Amino acid sequence: MKKIIITIVVIVGALALIGFVLTKNKEENKAKTDIVAEKNAAVSVKVAKVKTEEVSLDFVANGSFQPIQELTFSAEKSGKVISVLVKEGDYVRVGQPMLTVRGDVINVSAQQAQAVYQNAKSDYSRYENAFKTGGVTKQQLDQAKLALTNAESNLKQANINVGDTKVKAPISGFINKKYIEPGSILAGMPATAMFDIVNVSRLKLVVTVNENQVAGLKVGNTINVTASVYPDKSFSGKITFIAAKADESLNFPVEIEIANNSSNDLKAGMYGTANFASNQQKQNLMVVPRNAFVGSVSSNQIFVVENNIAKLRKVTAGRILGDTVEIINGLSDGETVIVTGQINLQDGNTVEIIK
Repeated sequence: MKKIIITIVVIVGALALIGFVLTKNKEENKAKTDIVAEKNAAVSVKVAKVKTEEVSLDFVANGSFQPIQELTFSAEKSGKVISVLVKEGDYVRVGQPMLTVRGDVINVSAQQAQAVYQNAKSDYSRYENAFKTGGVTKQQLDQAKLALTNAESNLKQANINVGDTKVKAPISGFINKKYIEPGSILAGMPATAMFDIVNVSRLKLVVTVNENQVAGLKVGNTINVTASVYPDKSFSGKITFIAAKADESLNFPVEIEIANNSSNDLKAGMYGTANFASNQQKQNLMVVPRNAFVGSVSSNQIFVVENNIAKLRKVTAGRILGDTVEIINGLSDGETVIVTGQINLQDGNTVEIIK
């Protein structure tokens, strides 16, 4: 009996000791967790200072080159392709034959139309002479004239059909893609695509600018243009189009036409840069880095750091000047703005500034 009591006392003591140790470890772990949580509550960010500096009002805009003309040339009439006279990469001029379509039946029809026309012409001549002597009536003469007119129209149409057996280029340019081969059957409805023709003798660089930048642009302005693949070459262009209405991102599309060089170095689809030179020299402007804005410049929202607290500030943005943006209202010189880490921030969060 005494042994049982001793055993129970030992077990209870051991359990109490284990409970004490576990409780102590739990308190120590909680303390460590609280320290880590307190440290991790601060969001790491990078910052920059708001400053007024002398800046150039020149700006650049990127876009892509588009051909001055491009066309998917389709068949107007049905027929069987006999021969294809051009291949992909060839340069064609307006009116140059590109393929021939089977024309034996068309040629026979044209010969028949020619014979009918000649017969109607002879009949009308005879009726005209007979009418002068009273041999035919005025009604018979009119019917002969109508037959001649119809025969002439049919002959013209037949000659057009003969001409259509040699399909000619509607514009000058390069054959970018060929869809048909000898033996292909062309259909007029729906039309069979035959060639993609691209004219790159002149190109359009299509860019977008914001409302502040577009105010200083006019159709006819000369713009210096470079291509990303030819950084050492410069091309002169002229503004040919400025949109009267902004797009969904509140930017204005602008088209700049450029004459290609003799080697046709510029290709449609290449990336290009338009360098817009301002008539004004330099100005002292308050600026912040472009990446200080939450989301995009159009949001007009920036996080400012005050006593290690992130404060969301509403500002008025002006011109975009490369990597910086003009600030018209909402900030003061020397204030600290957050340039990275905004995605993890909410107004009032504690921040830790990192270099």
